[in-house]
Amino acid sequence: MATERPDLAAMLYPLVRELIALELPVLAAHEVSMWGYSVLTALDDTPVRTQAALAEAIGADKSRIIGTLDELQKAGLIERTPDPDDRRVRLLSITAEGRRVRRAVRRGIQVKEVQVLEGLPVPDRKTFIRLLQQLHASR
Repeated sequence: MATERPDLAAMLYPLVRELIALELPVLAAHEVSMWGYSVLTALDDTPVRTQAALAEAIGADKSRIIGTLDELQKAGLIERTPDPDDRRVRLLSITAEGRRVRRAVRRGIQVKEVQVLEGLPVPDRKTFIRLLQQLHASR
């Protein structure tokens, strides 16, 4: 008989809340919202996207991210250009400054993550991260 354990969500949710709390000051220091960081990350991974494709990639309603896109464009972190094949569609791309900010935020967040992971022996940290990457890639 298997040893009883809590559900995955019950174990992960407190950890995710802690991670978000650690990320918020990093995001604020770079004047980027969580949604803004998600947009920058998606655009850095795939440089040109339509608003609809971006929204699907980050799990947001396309009308929900319009304000975020406006803020990022105003800050010079993204560009929106008309699609030459359909002038009603805007193509989104990250700017060099947007890429710099996204990378700085990621570095800052990963420094904070060390605080959460330091309770694990180094080999277990590496295994934990590797397994999370595998789970993430399989979705």
